Amino acid sequence: MKYVLVTGGVVSGLGKGVTASSIGVLLKACGLRVTSIKIDPYLNTDAGTMSPFEHGEVFVLDDGGEVDLDLGNYERFLDIKLTRDNNITTGKIYQFVIDKERRGDYLGKTVQVVPHITDAIQEWLERVAMIPVDDKEGPADVCVIELGGTIGDIESMPFIEALGQFSYRVGPGNFCLVHVSLVPVLKAVGEQKTKPTQHSVRGLRGLGLTPNILACRCEKPLDVNVKEKLSQFCHVPVANIVTLHDVANIWHIPLMLKEQKAHKALLKLLNLRGCAQEPMLQEWMGRAKLCDTLHDPVRIAMVGKYTGLSDSYLSVLKALLHASVACRRKLIVDWVPSSDLEETTALEAPDSHQAAWALLKVSNFFGCFHRTFFSQFDSLLSQGADGILVPGGFGDRGVQGKILAAKYARENKVPFLGICLGMQIAVIEFARSVMNLKEANSTEFDPNTSTPVVIFMPEGSKTHMGGTMRLGSRRTYFQIADCKSAKLYGNVSFVDERHRHRYEVNPSFVQEFEKAGLAFVGKDETGQRMEIIELPSHPYFLGVQFHPEFKSRPWKPSAVFVGLVAASCGQLENNLDPHSPASNGIIIPRFYPNGGRVKKPAKSLPGGKLLHGNGIGNGNEWPAACLITTTTSDVV
Repeated sequence: MKYVLVTGGVVSGLGKGVTASSIGVLLKACGLRVTSIKIDPYLNTDAGTMSPFEHGEVFVLDDGGEVDLDLGNYERFLDIKLTRDNNITTGKIYQFVIDKERRGDYLGKTVQVVPHITDAIQEWLERVAMIPVDDKEGPADVCVIELGGTIGDIESMPFIEALGQFSYRVGPGNFCLVHVSLVPVLKAVGEQKTKPTQHSVRGLRGLGLTPNILACRCEKPLDVNVKEKLSQFCHVPVANIVTLHDVANIWHIPLMLKEQKAHKALLKLLNLRGCAQEPMLQEWMGRAKLCDTLHDPVRIAMVGKYTGLSDSYLSVLKALLHASVACRRKLIVDWVPSSDLEETTALEAPDSHQAAWALLKVSNFFGCFHRTFFSQFDSLLSQGADGILVPGGFGDRGVQGKILAAKYARENKVPFLGICLGMQIAVIEFARSVMNLKEANSTEFDPNTSTPVVIFMPEGSKTHMGGTMRLGSRRTYFQIADCKSAKLYGNVSFVDERHRHRYEVNPSFVQEFEKAGLAFVGKDETGQRMEIIELPSHPYFLGVQFHPEFKSRPWKPSAVFVGLVAASCGQLENNLDPHSPASNGIIIPRFYPNGGRVKKPAKSLPGGKLLHGNGIGNGNEWPAACLITTTTSDVV
């Protein structure tokens, strides 16, 4: 097994996750099998109980692991399925060691950071690196390890010491250290400054780790003299210093590494030159170029609670991007704080209230047409959503605003997708507005409601929060073969999607809902847990209890996200009818990573390869040419 360690310099948010993922893509393009591990030095056992404002989104894996959002980057870039053990935290390591001490495994010895904690870290790395993640037998060839935080953080010290011992133990030719560091430019003089990188490398060397490759984050490519200066002071060959400058979209990063021959440096350091091929990145090049050439816009309003930090909805944003590229549209995301839609905000902050609603509403004249037909009137169409998405969340803040957004979408035939809580608020809104159940609510928001259309799951825990939700991959069976969601998934009988929720639709109300016109087209294996809702009378009104964004890939966009974007830009019928070509001459293939065929197969689209994929970093990394975001809040 070969190991590549990626560390960060004295400034956080440089894009270590994208760098680690891109290195994995480069090695995979050389014919090698790659796995990834993320080390987070915080004391939490996992990311499950952390606020999105504190740490960004919680990414959910197939096995139910609640992990750092960087593991989502790894899965999307490398098309792999990781496990909860691929995310190491200080809390997990200390819990592991303390459990061993309680069992008496240390035979009465004094348990210390060195050697017991450091040994546990090394054992964990070696064990997890051997787990296959690509549906093939046997371990991967290379494990890319990302160390979170920055060099010098006190909480990282046990991991730094363990990794220093680890690099010595596995020996030269089996370990490579890539250090990501900032090379800023002072606007006053316009000169690229190397001191931050010099200091971070000096600190790294003082802790027992020596970088083999420098990945320098900067606005523009490094000057030759700057590379030479870094080589002299950091003791790294010029050939091993690569530039990671700002680019149009992050799909250019693996291409940038290849152009600078980073793969040759990696293969040489890992003694893999004899068993690797030249990297084949033609598809990546196609994706990157496709991203740069998208011009026709599709505008999606993201109505959520955590819109002040886009990382809170990173996977949702990625899934929208994947779908928009599949539909050949340039994605514009309008961030709408759900609380700004509420009547209380109209009284307290009328300007914010008006601005939020302006992002949803289209003028009466243009509302009956699609904005693509009036692209020459951009100034008139600067506001108004083509589609509305309400993502998941917890707590009652902003819930009424989400309900109002769902009502607006339902009544005005605007394409709508509700995810997890977004589906639940759509059910509440339908009960209140259509079924005249004015007191309808979720017990999450009103435990004493007389009409609990959304309830706490019986198996849930009300005393412990961490790891007690319905988590991981669960199977959903389609109840109606002729529904939109089944057609979008390729006419399958079931799908496997990832879940993360404590509340669910009350099954005792389902019959009343269906009589009123709301269809529950997807259920779990018991038939008692509602997974997918549709409004047949609406052009596109879907709600899903699961989180489809976690399994979306650039070349395998999520079905329901494709449906939302397609409906928002007038292409939905082309995606539902396998014999109808899309308006741009492209038929989107059904390459979804889950699902099972119906025994009596319905019509399906012909297969075909499609240039695909675009992406964006965590908001602090590289800009994306395919994405524009707007907001009513100054903090985004």
